[in-house]
Amino acid sequence: MNDIDLSILLPAFLAGILVLSTHVPLGMKVLARGIIFADLAVAQIAGLGVAIAGLAGYAEQPLLVQLIAVSSALLGAILLTWIDRLSAKIREASIGLMFILAASGSILLMSHDTHSGEHLKDLLVGQILWVNHVQLITTFFLSAAILFFWLKFGQQLGTFGFYAIFALAVTASVQMVGVYLVFASLIVPALATHALRRNQLLLAYVTGGIGYAVGLLMSVWLDLPSGAAIVWALALTGASLLLIKRIKI
Repeated sequence: MNDIDLSILLPAFLAGILVLSTHVPLGMKVLARGIIFADLAVAQIAGLGVAIAGLAGYAEQPLLVQLIAVSSALLGAILLTWIDRLSAKIREASIGLMFILAASGSILLMSHDTHSGEHLKDLLVGQILWVNHVQLITTFFLSAAILFFWLKFGQQLGTFGFYAIFALAVTASVQMVGVYLVFASLIVPALATHALRRNQLLLAYVTGGIGYAVGLLMSVWLDLPSGAAIVWALALTGASLLLIKRIKI
């Protein structure tokens, strides 16, 4: 069993809390709108932007990488706005196709990179244990701005406005924690608490926080990939909440 290094785990946990701060309320909205795979598609499109930036040689220019990733995600928001007008029968299939095209595009772009396997892994499962202070500070201010805007104007946002703010939130997160963990952070807390009538938001945040804490600890104790461990911990925490609720009923 490995020793716990708080100098690594604490920044990683803070990164998870920052991701949850915006993803929990947005995930509830995604679930309510019935567009479950929209978050996965936007996260993958943002990841495609990161891959494009890396291929163009901008990996050492974080601001430029961020700009390209945001531009890609906003393009995804425009596409989702258009898809939202389609028949409900083909809407989810179209969003799924967006995800597959973005994922395949990332693989094609990185196919001639000798380190493509590692880059693809980072894109999907992230490198949350190696998050740095610059990322934390930048994400803190971006998350605060997104939360303020959401609380102030969320009810007034049209379809594109929602997808745009959603794209901005996902873009910052996918570079810290990866595509899979972005999806889990959006969906698991919302899914675990969707039937609650009281304290839904609070319990959703608690579910997410416990999932991140347990996943990080298990990744250290059992020497597991942190991103994948947190995804499973989130799922098990959410399932536990549902089971407790069912037993009480």
